[in-house]
Amino acid sequence: MCVRTVVGTESSKPVAVYNNQQNKFQKAKEKYMKLHDEMVAKELEIIEERKSQTVFIPELADDILRASTINYSSLLKVLSKYYEAIQQTKIFKVLFYTTQPAHVIMIAAVLCVTSALVSTTERTHVGHSQSRATSFIYLASFVMHLGAQVWMTFVSGLSLYFALPRHTFGEVQRILFPRYFTINACLSFTTLLIFVKYHPIHTWNTEIAIQVGAMFSAFFLELLIRLYLTPPLLQLIVQKNTLERAAGVGNEIGVHNPGPLKHCPHYLKIHQAFRRVHVYIAMGNMLTMGCTVLHLHYIASKLCIL
Repeated sequence: MCVRTVVGTESSKPVAVYNNQQNKFQKAKEKYMKLHDEMVAKELEIIEERKSQTVFIPELADDILRASTINYSSLLKVLSKYYEAIQQTKIFKVLFYTTQPAHVIMIAAVLCVTSALVSTTERTHVGHSQSRATSFIYLASFVMHLGAQVWMTFVSGLSLYFALPRHTFGEVQRILFPRYFTINACLSFTTLLIFVKYHPIHTWNTEIAIQVGAMFSAFFLELLIRLYLTPPLLQLIVQKNTLERAAGVGNEIGVHNPGPLKHCPHYLKIHQAFRRVHVYIAMGNMLTMGCTVLHLHYIASKLCIL
């Protein structure tokens, strides 16, 4: 009888402990639920305060950024569809897959610059507002030209080469090279035409002749690179990367390691051609930069604000 009483008493202790733990968990749960409700209430109050304000700048900025990004993406999609449709036309294939258009563009550029040099017989007189607008275009084109050269040569190219895998860097350069030289040729052409317009050939002295010669050289070097050296360089990049991917190389950063392809004569031939064309382009780019810096020195000597 006593034994039964003792056993019954011992068996009730775990139940009591379990009940105490359950009560503690329940209290903790209620405590955290209360804290959660308070946090939600505070957030709702903040949202109501923002809604009551006339203009909430962060939300407005987010909405503008989101809307502009969506619209820009939609515009790019529409333009890409039109571009894909144009690529299937015969005119596009003739213009971009043959060399005749490059010759036509070069001839047209020579004729345009020549006519600008010889057609004007006296200094052009224009209104003050038109002169200021022309000066603005002239300085803007020159500054953008010099800035693009410095950024592409000393910042973008070197930074990406030592930060990205070699194939990734090649894909980036394959996109940037045509746009870089196209934009630079257009900017140098604009600078040259405006400068020649305000400096007719009969007013030239040695200093002006050197400036015209420098800008003329920069424009035609950039046009030559864009029309005759960039397309074969892009083709060589594609061929070289295709062989390297098949051999499992090309992911190194800041170095060139051909791996098993160093004994392949076909790959070595493509690589040597790539290096040769790339060196020509680099030399031409440095020469055009020298011409641009020479004209920068001329503009600095003419400034009267310092």
